[in-house]
Amino acid sequence: MKVIYFDNNATTQVLPEVFEVMRPYFTEYYGNASSMHRFGGGNKKVIEHARVNVADLLNANPAEIIFTSGGTEGDSSAIYSALQVYPEKKHIITSAVEHPAVLEVFKKLSKEGYRVDFIGVDKDGRFNMEQYKKVLNNETALVSVMWANSETGTIFPIKEIAELAHKAGALCHSDAVQAVGKIETDVKAVGVDMLSCSSHKIHGPKGMGALYIRQGLRFYPFMIGGHQEKVRRAGTENVPAIAGFGAAAKYAKETLWKYQAQVAPLRDKLENALLASIPDSKVNGDRENRLPNTSNISFGYVEGESILMMLDEYGICASSGSACTSGSLEPSHVLRAMGVPFQFAHGSVRFSLSKFSTEEEVNEVIKRLPPIIQRLREISPFRAEQNICSVK
Repeated sequence: MKVIYFDNNATTQVLPEVFEVMRPYFTEYYGNASSMHRFGGGNKKVIEHARVNVADLLNANPAEIIFTSGGTEGDSSAIYSALQVYPEKKHIITSAVEHPAVLEVFKKLSKEGYRVDFIGVDKDGRFNMEQYKKVLNNETALVSVMWANSETGTIFPIKEIAELAHKAGALCHSDAVQAVGKIETDVKAVGVDMLSCSSHKIHGPKGMGALYIRQGLRFYPFMIGGHQEKVRRAGTENVPAIAGFGAAAKYAKETLWKYQAQVAPLRDKLENALLASIPDSKVNGDRENRLPNTSNISFGYVEGESILMMLDEYGICASSGSACTSGSLEPSHVLRAMGVPFQFAHGSVRFSLSKFSTEEEVNEVIKRLPPIIQRLREISPFRAEQNICSVK
């Protein structure tokens, strides 16, 4: 069975050329980059070359980049460092629709003496700037807000968020895991102090990420031990993954506009066809200001898990939200924050495309999904209570 993979916000296929860059460092040049001998120590050049490529993707200086194990480590590193920069400040701000890698840290901090404001969003998932302005004050240590939402693709006004944070004397961090490689993410232009990203979202290997730390910013390491990454992140360097991340970052920067021109029309074709053929369906998120590859659609009066299981029978891979929260029977916290009615929030499906997605695959989903929704609605407990039309 041919697999149609529309779950690229969860992870992406490693590019063949990225894999080839990584291959020698598993079996041929496998030395520890921290070694004194040339066989291992020579891999330092590989790491620094990758650092340049990741920095170029973010318009940062290479010295401002440290390699991490992924977005989650980058988020925790940034958050806990910021709190040590301003230990006297006990107020922190995030959004109500963050990835669990940020949201759960803030919930934990709220039990440890920090006053936390979770900024809401409107019905289209747009950040509530007025609420943010009201709660931001000179006691705020950190504002941590994602660049783009992983479930809806809605893009947040990071530049304005950062400017306001700095005026109040706070630091600003952004989880840009979903944004990097899909839209322009220029750290100098937006002015964030720290930014985390992940390799496996841009066709690089899993278990590898980067944290941008603005030059001159005091930084307190989260991972403590050895001298790696200029004592900013201890642990033996994962040379194959770093090399792969660097190659993926270089590819992403060189093909960004081509990527956007390819995936956005496919996303729109899929979305418009499903909305036209399936009654009681709606798009979740800001359709004018979102990632080019992401479409989150709610199908009323059915369960998202059932939709995904039936799509899987045809080899179609999608998601009901963040991969880190899949398996939960509760509706997405993002859709709840947006005020999506329960009967629609429960039936949401996220389609996220990539450079490998094709029009033929989109046509197959358009063909298979409407009958699935109709079949599920025929057995839905909501059917007796709602006047549901059959699929057009």
